[in-house]
Amino acid sequence: MTGLTRRRLLRGLAVAPAAAAIGTPQIARAAEIELRYGNNLPATHPLNVRAGEAADRISAETKGRVALTIFPNNQLGGDTDMLSQVRAGAMTFFTPSALVIATVVPTAAISAVGFAFADYDQVWQAMDGALGAHVRDVIAKANLHTFEKIWDNGFRQITTSGAPIETAQDMDGLKIRVPVSRLGISMFRALSAAPTSLQFSDVYAALQTKIVDAQENPLPIIQVAKLYEVQKHCAISNHIWDGFWFIANGPAWNALPADVQEIVASAINDAGLKQREDIKALNGSLQAELEVKGLAFNGTDPDSFRAKLRDGGFYSEWKGRFGDEAWGVLEGAVGKLA
Repeated sequence: MTGLTRRRLLRGLAVAPAAAAIGTPQIARAAEIELRYGNNLPATHPLNVRAGEAADRISAETKGRVALTIFPNNQLGGDTDMLSQVRAGAMTFFTPSALVIATVVPTAAISAVGFAFADYDQVWQAMDGALGAHVRDVIAKANLHTFEKIWDNGFRQITTSGAPIETAQDMDGLKIRVPVSRLGISMFRALSAAPTSLQFSDVYAALQTKIVDAQENPLPIIQVAKLYEVQKHCAISNHIWDGFWFIANGPAWNALPADVQEIVASAINDAGLKQREDIKALNGSLQAELEVKGLAFNGTDPDSFRAKLRDGGFYSEWKGRFGDEAWGVLEGAVGKLA
């Protein structure tokens, strides 16, 4: 990963950084335009490293006219707080996951439909193409500007303390922790599992005391939370892909001079593409490291999961919720689901 080491990243994910704006070198100069960007990730996460590079580029290309200050690690509040702030104009930029912004724009969650995407090639073709454009158009109706390139949050994988998950049949009765997400809960119920919503801070203890036997998260989270200590198997299920939309307060964005908009958009979109590569490389190295720590990995049969969801009415239900237009764009990218 260019300019970013795995050790540096994992240290930052495991330990919250000191409360400081990443963009402070730019803020030290008297800028004509000051942009505030908040997010929920540590300062050393690829998202913030690449955003810091974008801030440097924006300052350089505007000759100090524009300063982008980054507030990582929930310094400006939780996801709900930051989403409210960017909508109100108290904050210029925010990077909510699709599931977070879906609380305001439900269609945004369509990229997180269970087992929709087979791989990253399919993800980026869809999100850089018609599906991403459709979601951005819907978000715009909420008075928010969305940059063209969505940033990567990653595919989620299933870990268990008991038998490995290989097919949909293995999900029957599985006590699995899931985030508070209507879409996620609906999916696991359709797979005949027994999902329980818990705050992430409670996950390790819940697995350790057998309140739940399984959980699902991207590999970096499994690593930093040391979930391998209380789990035996990790199924590369790729059951949900999620990304971070880089959004702006609509009126604040529209008020910027056209030349500033062009510089900022180019810097942020280019940084997003680099961040995608960072996450891809990180996931590849983490699997090998987690195997050394005793977590056994196995593949899965995605067709069996899709068949179970289809037969259980999951896809039909969410087609109705998202609407024919959005669902048609999704299926245009990934093939027939419902």
